[in-house]
Amino acid sequence: MLNNRDEQALKESVQQYGALCRSVARNILGSDEDAEECLNDALLRVWQAIPPAKPENYCAYLLKLVRNAALDRCKARQRGKRGGGQLTQALDELTEIFPSAENIEHELEQRELMQAVTKYLQALPEKQRNLFICRYWQAEPVASLAKRFAMNENTVKVTLARLRKRLQKYLREEGLL
Repeated sequence: MLNNRDEQALKESVQQYGALCRSVARNILGSDEDAEECLNDALLRVWQAIPPAKPENYCAYLLKLVRNAALDRCKARQRGKRGGGQLTQALDELTEIFPSAENIEHELEQRELMQAVTKYLQALPEKQRNLFICRYWQAEPVASLAKRFAMNENTVKVTLARLRKRLQKYLREEGLL
């Protein structure tokens, strides 16, 4: 229906994916109001892009737009100040593994690195993969992960640390670090 510019398609998108999109944005920003604005920004981008864009997985496409909107909002909010927030903490946990992404010359290396990370994640048991993704893609707090995965917080932290260490070893073996 989006291809036909039918506004009902946006309403259906909110009904079907709104809660998930808001959750991702809220985990990054810590605010329901900001999460709602990110969802609205993403829906506007969807409206502007479709057609001609025809994403294979509409949910993943919408989530990526929401996540990018939340990250942009987070960067704007944190310009001039560092620290605080789940996103900063989650990303700081990964900084010891990944090289800086600021240098455009490394774009190809970054793509290769992301393909390797994807391959690593696909090889993990589902629970570990979901834990990793929820923490480092959705920036979900450790306490929330402990509840979601029926683990205590220390077990979540230890599991994530081990997963990061194994990822680092895997990336070294692949010659990417």
